[in-house]
Amino acid sequence: MRTIYRTDRGKVRQHNEDNGGVFINSTGIRLAIVADGMGGHRAGDVASTMTVDLLKKSWDEAGAIETANEAEEWLRENITKVNEVLFQHAAENKECQGMGTTIVAAICTDKFASVANIGDSRCYLHNESGFKQVTEDHSLVNELVRTGQITKEDAEHHPRKNVLLRALGTELKVEMDIVTVMFEEEDILLLCSDGLSNKVSEQEMCNIVKNEHSLEEKATAFIDLANQYGGEDNITLVLVQFYDESVVR
Repeated sequence: MRTIYRTDRGKVRQHNEDNGGVFINSTGIRLAIVADGMGGHRAGDVASTMTVDLLKKSWDEAGAIETANEAEEWLRENITKVNEVLFQHAAENKECQGMGTTIVAAICTDKFASVANIGDSRCYLHNESGFKQVTEDHSLVNELVRTGQITKEDAEHHPRKNVLLRALGTELKVEMDIVTVMFEEEDILLLCSDGLSNKVSEQEMCNIVKNEHSLEEKATAFIDLANQYGGEDNITLVLVQFYDESVVR
């Protein structure tokens, strides 16, 4: 399995409130995370950093995960714990009141990928069937699209595009979506913050993912394109590609 994590401040923001990474536990399984923080003065990066650090610590201590049910249960249990810690931290630290973060996290094995998300950071899958979004945004605009009140095209330029209906750490209890997809040789997962998905179209993402360039070159192309289109937000992404190491290339 090949992976790459990249984050960029963008061209406008003074600080990078995104965080993430790819972490390998003792059994060799990868956990990929992208978190897009928000909140009071610099509190967004507190929320996203705490989220990644806490999940990494739990992942370092995790044992073997052999089934999708085990992966989904690990994500549900540990993200729920992180939510409680963030909520408590915000309650006890005035400068962090109202802080929160999106999260998209994927446990990646050589048979499947289990993906959890809260907010509008996304996961896409490129496989032999094409390129598709795996997660559903928890945003006001997506709810309007889902219920038929506006079109997907209207959503692209909606004035309330950044209003989230769910975030990690803003309430004591939080709901998350979890889905498992089959992960086969040459498949690529893309996890990203909305600093990428708001600027780069799905077709452009598909074109970058399916080209013959290395993962490093693909990651650079994503960030360069988002910045070329304005770079108003922080840009963070993880690419995970599964390949069979036993095959001579």
